[in-house]
Amino acid sequence: MKKEFGALCAVLIATSALPAAAQQARDFTVYGVMDLGVRRSSGLSADHAPIGTSQSGVTSGINDTSRWGVRGVTPLSGGLSTIWELESGINADTGTQTHGGKYFDRGSWIGLRDSTGSLLTVGRQTSLLADSLTSIDPLQKRLPDLNPNLTIGALSQPGLTSQYGNTGLAGNAYWLDNAVKFTSQSTSFRTSAMYSFGEQAGDRKPLSSTGLAMSVEDRGATLSGAYQTFKDAEGHALKAWTAGLAYQSGNTRLAASATHSKADQGDFASTTQRVYSLGATLSTTTKADWTLAYYKVARERSQYADDGFGRFVAFYEYKISYRTKLYAEFDLTNWDDGYQGPGNKSRATGFGVGMQYRF
Repeated sequence: MKKEFGALCAVLIATSALPAAAQQARDFTVYGVMDLGVRRSSGLSADHAPIGTSQSGVTSGINDTSRWGVRGVTPLSGGLSTIWELESGINADTGTQTHGGKYFDRGSWIGLRDSTGSLLTVGRQTSLLADSLTSIDPLQKRLPDLNPNLTIGALSQPGLTSQYGNTGLAGNAYWLDNAVKFTSQSTSFRTSAMYSFGEQAGDRKPLSSTGLAMSVEDRGATLSGAYQTFKDAEGHALKAWTAGLAYQSGNTRLAASATHSKADQGDFASTTQRVYSLGATLSTTTKADWTLAYYKVARERSQYADDGFGRFVAFYEYKISYRTKLYAEFDLTNWDDGYQGPGNKSRATGFGVGMQYRF
């Protein structure tokens, strides 16, 4: 399996290096992100869970997930195009795959696109919750393992004991296998519908997922929201929604959002989680961006006291070139009502610096 994956990588890289004449006939592109930095934290583990100690080290994907992929577009008649994408996460600090059990854990789909930008895609894809947060998150989906909008709001790390949705990754519903997604696009209005097949023998409901999303963009303002349900293997439902607004005026961007999810865990047990966010980005030059963001997480669990945390993030990014960025971030987390667990600090801090290259 590893030899086959290595051979595929070699073929794609070799093909991308063909002479210009040959490249003109090629209908696919190899792309990726390499993001590496050094991070030190106190009260947070490498996975950003509460701990009672401090640690430091080289980390992949502080700013954005390190990854590589290949995507293609082939024009057809009548304004249609065939589109497809394969994308795999990378631990750039060790050179390994993010999820060894899947070659392309971040995407594996094919579809059609028309002249208006409307899409029909089939395969492993992001949920509509994740899609809706792209334009309204204060950090614009940066710091993917630390950002509560992504970990809890978009369900990449919701901390639930059951697996909801057919995703193939334990504790993660950000990407869904066997999914059909349709997106209708107009000048300023976008709607999406999605269904992910659970593919369980004898019953279509377990591990299935259904969602709807909508966004409007006009005069610098973006309004976005989504609603999606996920089933576990026993048919219990997780129901979640996102909603938010972003506004760009000159060199300033403002964003606010709210997410809500409630997971039925059987035997009269459930977990409800909410995330509220607010932030601003100021571009002091064409190369430098400063972002301040605050996230408030509230959790309610049956037979447990309510708890949560607040997280403040300061982020700076400097563009050396079109492809290369330097960045620095500072985060402060205050755990509320014992969320951190016994023996752990009630406050956590982190600081990271790094470099990102896109190809």
